[in-house]
Amino acid sequence: MASSHIPTLIVRKREGEALTDGQIRDLVHGFTRGEVSDAQMSAFAMAVYFRGMTAAETASLTHAMLESGERFHFSGDHPPVVDKHSTGGIGDKVSLILAPLVACCGCWIPMVSGRGLGITGGTLDKLESIPGFRVGLSIEMAQRQLQRLGVAMMGQTEQFCPADKKLYALRDVTGTVPSIPLITASIMSKKLAESLDRLVLDVKFGSGAFMKNREQAELLAAAMQAVGGQLGVQVFTQINEMSQPLGQAVGNALEVAESLAAMRGEGPPDLLELVVTQTELITGTCREKLMSMLASGEVWEKFARMVDEQGGDARCLEHYDAVHVAPVVKDVLVDGSGTVSAFDAGMIGQAALELGAGRGSVMDAIDPRVGFSALVKIGEPLKTGDRIARVHAADESAALRAELSLRAALTIG
Repeated sequence: MASSHIPTLIVRKREGEALTDGQIRDLVHGFTRGEVSDAQMSAFAMAVYFRGMTAAETASLTHAMLESGERFHFSGDHPPVVDKHSTGGIGDKVSLILAPLVACCGCWIPMVSGRGLGITGGTLDKLESIPGFRVGLSIEMAQRQLQRLGVAMMGQTEQFCPADKKLYALRDVTGTVPSIPLITASIMSKKLAESLDRLVLDVKFGSGAFMKNREQAELLAAAMQAVGGQLGVQVFTQINEMSQPLGQAVGNALEVAESLAAMRGEGPPDLLELVVTQTELITGTCREKLMSMLASGEVWEKFARMVDEQGGDARCLEHYDAVHVAPVVKDVLVDGSGTVSAFDAGMIGQAALELGAGRGSVMDAIDPRVGFSALVKIGEPLKTGDRIARVHAADESAALRAELSLRAALTIG
């Protein structure tokens, strides 16, 4: 049993008092073992939502959640262990390219990723659009793969930060998701359980992101950087606007196809810029060398080897555009002329969700075929009859609804 009196801890936090490291550990460990009830933990989360936490409290919460289950352990001499995390955005497929690129730089990257929920896509869903790809690796399997390849991309195991998994389920149904201390502990506990040396955090803001303005994004970035520092990890942060989709594709298989092109240096400039900048931060490899690795096909080969290692059909990567073909593929043409001044990422993400590219609940199935490609970018000049995007849909009615959403999202100045 927890040594602290849990109702007293909840009251203290409700009144705005700071809790000690031991009290927070008692709370989290008791919750993980089932000795602290869901009702008590929900009350605690609500108290944190309104009262916040100090930097020391947030670090204690992160550390306690990290210790609630299994973690990566690396013994002896080994390369630097690094990773990246994005707070989520529309068309954000950076992880797919960055992970093999980092491995080509001689670092290890044990990337534990999540699934999409709502309008933001998930790395695991994108990977699973590759036939046979297995994300359900154990930590032991992932560690062996790191020794062979330098990269593993996997989902959270049942025993990987179980306190975070339990607490997030409660936050999701009690209105306490948008709390910077709780977000920080959730993200950082999972990343630090990878036993990292360096981490880059891509914190998004805008219509297609969780944080809607730069101020919120900067507060979250600072909180996560502080926790990383207290727990001995070098943390780099980037604040990036998500007012338009990243790259030109939104949708699981479509984003994999765009990522495969980027792995050969042929991807959209905004996508390649983020990949190279973030890789440079955590590996120390200069951008000229990184671009050379991409152009040479070395990164593509590393990704193909990882796909093969994790049970996927690496042969299909050569013709990936033909693996998932939607029943209806339709170009959306502009009616008018001018320069694209806005292409609302949030509206495009919602349209992709309604096509079936995302899920509204954890039980929803995803259609890997659907989404958008060839999306125009802000600043692009258009004239009547030019294409603003290509819709990939399951049927004609879904394609029509998506077209209407795209037109509503587009502003031409």
